[in-house]
Amino acid sequence: MRTLPILIAATLVATGPVAIAAEPAAPASGAHTGAGFALGERLPAPADGQLHAGYREIDWPALIPAAWDPRQAFKGIDLDKLQDNDPRANDALALVRKSWASAPVEPALNKARVRIAGFVVPLEYRGRDIVEFLLVPYFGACIHLPPPPPNQIIHVFASQPIARKFNMRPIWAQGTLETAATTTDLGATGYSMQADEVLPYRTR
Repeated sequence: MRTLPILIAATLVATGPVAIAAEPAAPASGAHTGAGFALGERLPAPADGQLHAGYREIDWPALIPAAWDPRQAFKGIDLDKLQDNDPRANDALALVRKSWASAPVEPALNKARVRIAGFVVPLEYRGRDIVEFLLVPYFGACIHLPPPPPNQIIHVFASQPIARKFNMRPIWAQGTLETAATTTDLGATGYSMQADEVLPYRTR
C-alpha cells in the first residue's frame, strides 16, 4: 500500500500550480462522492481578477505569496519510493506539517473584497444549517486528506446559514477577506472571511 505517500503528493499538488515528480494515484474505490469529486480534486481555475457583483474573483494560488515555495519541505524526498510501512513516509508528513505551520499569507489581500470557489468543511451548525466552516481548495481536505497549509484554508463566517447538504460540496464564497490566523480542530487557517453571500458552485 502507498496510501500515505499518495496523500502527501495529493496535498502538495493541491496547494497550487506546482509541478512535482510524484503524481497521486487513481482514487481508491469509494473515493468519489455523489457529486462526482475524487479525493484531492480541485475545481477549474477561474479567470483571476474579474469583477463579479463588486467582488474580485480569485483562485487559491493568489493566497500564496510569490516568494513562498511549498516544495521546499520535500527537497531530497522521492515520494514514489515510499511505502506506508516506511518510517520515512511518516517523517515526510511530519516535516511538511512543520514547514507549513508557518506558511505566510499575502498581506495585499487583507480587507479585500473577493469571490473564491472551494469546498465546505463544516465547523458549527445552527440546527441543521451550517453557520461557520472552513473553505478549502480540494475535495477531502481536513477530513480524508491532510489539511493544506494555513494560507490555503479560509475560516468563513456566513452572514446567512447554508444548508447541511453543502457539507464537502463546492460553493462560491464572496465577502471581505482578512489575514487573520485561527486554529480549529480540523486545521489552522491563515485567512478569515465574513461572507456576505455563499452560493452553490456553478461554472459560467
